[in-house]
Amino acid sequence: MLNSYTSPIERIWYYALRILCALILLFLVLPVLVIVPLSFNSGSFLVYPLQGFSLQWYQDFFNSAEWMRALKNSMVVAPAATLLAMGFGTLAAIGLTRGNFPGKALVMALVISPMVVPVVIVGVASYLFFAPLGLGNSYTSLILVHAVLGVPFVIITVSATLQGFNHNLVRAAASLGASPLTAFRRVTLPLIAPGG
Repeated sequence: MLNSYTSPIERIWYYALRILCALILLFLVLPVLVIVPLSFNSGSFLVYPLQGFSLQWYQDFFNSAEWMRALKNSMVVAPAATLLAMGFGTLAAIGLTRGNFPGKALVMALVISPMVVPVVIVGVASYLFFAPLGLGNSYTSLILVHAVLGVPFVIITVSATLQGFNHNLVRAAASLGASPLTAFRRVTLPLIAPGG
């Protein structure tokens, strides 16, 4: 936020950063804004100008058993995997940012590794692990693998938030009689939630 004491150079940097962020946002959103109208095209090809307005592609989607099965799978897997990733990722981030223990960098590298390992390798390894257990084609395996792939993103986000977290607030809650769980639920979680 600018104030009356801001120098001209600081003002230039302030507005330049705002313009850069707006351009990046436009770059990310523009493809969606271009593609969405094409979904209402009556023609078979994705071309401008539109050949006519039609809901044919939406009708085909909702009348297709394959697409409905895929949609159902997504509606089952996504919420469960998200909740698991958020829970385990938040706990891991708290443990990794609070403690100084031998091998901390190695543990951090291991929990972040699903982010850098190609998804094909994760998929094959997951299948080879779950198939002998009889879970090769189950929601359980799919949810667990998606949660594992989501945990690194949660860890990075929550860890960044915890870097500026004042741990004295948790100590103050404990000194006032709060149990560790209550201190986490009433102090830590509300303060790190915006970054999670």
